[in-house]
Amino acid sequence: MNKLKKISTAFISVYDKSGINEITTELNNLSVQIISTGGTAEHIKKNGIEVSPAETLTGYPSILGGRVKTLHPKIFGGILSRSDNKEDQNHIKEFNITKIDLVIVDLYPFEDTVKSGASKKEITEKIDIGGISLIRAAAKNFEDTLVVSSSKQYSKLMEMLTKHNGETTLQQRKEFAAEAFNISSHYDTAIFNYFNSELEIPAFKASHSSGRKMRYGENPHQKAFFYGNLNEAFDQLHGKEISYNNLLDIDAAISLISEFKKQTFAVIKHNNACGVASRPNLTEAWKDAFAGDPVSAFGGILVTNATVDQATATEINKLFFEVIIAPFYDENALNILREKKNRIILLKKELNLPDEQVRSVLNGLLVQERDKKTEATQETEVVTTLSPTDREFQDLEFANKIVKHSRSNAIILAANKQLIAGGVGQTSRVDALKQAIEKAKALGFDLNGAVMASDAFFPFADSVEIAGKAGITAVIQPGGSVRDKDSIDYCNKNKMKMVFTGIRHFKH
Repeated sequence: MNKLKKISTAFISVYDKSGINEITTELNNLSVQIISTGGTAEHIKKNGIEVSPAETLTGYPSILGGRVKTLHPKIFGGILSRSDNKEDQNHIKEFNITKIDLVIVDLYPFEDTVKSGASKKEITEKIDIGGISLIRAAAKNFEDTLVVSSSKQYSKLMEMLTKHNGETTLQQRKEFAAEAFNISSHYDTAIFNYFNSELEIPAFKASHSSGRKMRYGENPHQKAFFYGNLNEAFDQLHGKEISYNNLLDIDAAISLISEFKKQTFAVIKHNNACGVASRPNLTEAWKDAFAGDPVSAFGGILVTNATVDQATATEINKLFFEVIIAPFYDENALNILREKKNRIILLKKELNLPDEQVRSVLNGLLVQERDKKTEATQETEVVTTLSPTDREFQDLEFANKIVKHSRSNAIILAANKQLIAGGVGQTSRVDALKQAIEKAKALGFDLNGAVMASDAFFPFADSVEIAGKAGITAVIQPGGSVRDKDSIDYCNKNKMKMVFTGIRHFKH
């Protein structure tokens, strides 16, 4: 893989001119012929570097408003010709084609144009044709041609030019070609998804241009990768490398805390909330969240939507936990939290989570819209004779936010904007409720006046009966069972209140 080739002719066409002056200066020092197009050629000339316009090769000017500049056999023949192919070399001589062994391209910024809210016409014009063709051609012929498809590769190219006198190895050219196909496939995926957002062709395309290898997956014997840019979600201020399981819990934590506007603290364990509380004072919010399940909180993920201050940091520092996530920390709080070397401290950024969720199933993928619906009090329907009090409505809304983010079958018990207990991931709703009641009693909570939230309807009246006998006075659930009347009748006979949301929140 050490087949050396010296660069003699370079073709350059870049949208973003940043960093290109240094490259062309070094190419000029090595007596490399430079061929370029339009604005790129003008930019190179201004730097005092000799450049041949593409028109001198093709005999054609840029036409159709710049849509056609490079699509010509004189250019693509020079890029695609194989040095070890006799017929190719005969054609090169016959048609007087200049061999091109370095191609540098920076594509039109299609994704950025879409994100900017530009018009459809502007977006369409930012679909690169010539550039993507140049990249693919040069990458295909990597045995003879080096392709540079991103400014991120300029430093490596400069090293080849300065330290190796413009010589490249076959291995280097192959690596650059692989990156070129990575960039071109990502570019085409973005274009397809833009068009398919309206057409809904039954095909799935996804591409992430960055990623990282994880230490391992859910278990040490499983390999794992994360594809995406975590720096868009948070800054890691301290601690060890984030693990696969950490990321699953971090995702669950951020999704849950995003539901709350008032100051809230939550503890997550294995993707489920084991403690949540909303309080005007953050330290009190932490203490009440922790009280929701002190045993499960050990080794958990802590998340808040408020600034972590010194007083709160002092309290949470008493617990062993893996990760803490917050939008801000004061300096004294950070100093306290950094006392544990491996503790992961994350500074949460504003992040719009993807509209779609993707899971692998059997030999394919399941794709669904993210569950963005959270029912406010005014959107619910009171179905019992008695209506919940203002406090009960607040607690019902609070509990409903938590149950939405709990594994089905799920039941959440809450009082005074505090998670008292949850029954999650159970095969029957009654078992989930019994689990929650048992846990609440074991932790010393008084269920009299508490509320209950269910992620799906009650198929029978047994759940509200068990809840009522435990002291629960108000229930929030989707409704929709053929036996809804049985549950409503029990509530009315026992002075319980119940509201329907009309929205199920299964989470598997």
